[in-house]
Amino acid sequence: MKKIYSYNINGIRAAIKKGFYEWVALEQPDILCLQETKALQTDVNEDFIKELGYHTYWFSAQKRGYSGVAVYTKILPKQVIYGTGHAQSDSEGRVLQLLFDDFLLINAYFPSGTSGEERQNYKYQWLGEMSTFLDTAIKKQPCIMLLGDYNIAHQEIDIHDPKGNKNSSGFLPAERQWMTDFLAGQSMVDSYRFINPTTQDAYSWWSQRFPSVRLQNKGWRIDYICITKPLLQYLTSASIHADIKHSDHCPVSMILTLP
Repeated sequence: MKKIYSYNINGIRAAIKKGFYEWVALEQPDILCLQETKALQTDVNEDFIKELGYHTYWFSAQKRGYSGVAVYTKILPKQVIYGTGHAQSDSEGRVLQLLFDDFLLINAYFPSGTSGEERQNYKYQWLGEMSTFLDTAIKKQPCIMLLGDYNIAHQEIDIHDPKGNKNSSGFLPAERQWMTDFLAGQSMVDSYRFINPTTQDAYSWWSQRFPSVRLQNKGWRIDYICITKPLLQYLTSASIHADIKHSDHCPVSMILTLP
């Protein structure tokens, strides 16, 4: 069995001070994908993580203190691919690919459009690039996991106030439609909704603007582990770990019965 986690850490250096490393030691995921590391690999001491048996791979943004993804894995990959070949996405450190014997893992930090029209337009551009990229990737490797912070709440059940957020980036009709088309066209499955089709009030991100928001569970589910259908036979559970609080996000996970 393989425990696979995704976690937008919102600054790994801050998270380490809040007990992130101790949580990794307690949980011991086989693969842990991180987004928004906001650091270079040389900015942190990974001796503790490596002593736990992890291989660590980072793809940081060129701009310091911004974006970035990383993967901690106890399973040695056959190949590591940094980025997707799209210049702006790669300069922002948004995608890290690890090829294993049984699957291709894609750790992705989707852009946010909350800062204005320019970034919202780039978000749509990025989504289109990702769809095209996946079309090609699936032809080479039918078993794919795309996990990370999608910055999209797909359905009304995935957000605490769908009516109040109908014009908010992350819940716009075009973004939600992309998610619907992505799941249908790429033959992918949202692992959490497959296992928990009707579970409500299950969120992975809460705004930091108001401290009471998380206490009241006024959140969004924007962190996903999506898998192609050939992997579905191995899926046994999918969870959201809302009690873990090193970040404004929480980890999401799935367990596969892969050897």
